[in-house]
Amino acid sequence: MSGLDIFAWIVLIVLVATGVAVFVALGIMPGHIARKRGHPWPEAVTVGSWATLVFGFVFRPLVLIWAYVDVPARREASE
Repeated sequence: MSGLDIFAWIVLIVLVATGVAVFVALGIMPGHIARKRGHPWPEAVTVGSWATLVFGFVFRPLVLIWAYVDVPARREASE
């Protein structure tokens, strides 16, 4: 094995590790945002994030919006 082959393997390992790290960061991000903002259902946002990441990116923007949107507090009926 030459020095160029070893360098190529190191580059390949770094690229794979970076890809895995980016994948995990994208999966965790909406759930982390929802927890930080005090969302009432942060676990559901996290599950939605991982589901859209694994099965396709079509609904990914909806999950990100959902992480930022808070459900308004219910008003008490004034009597």
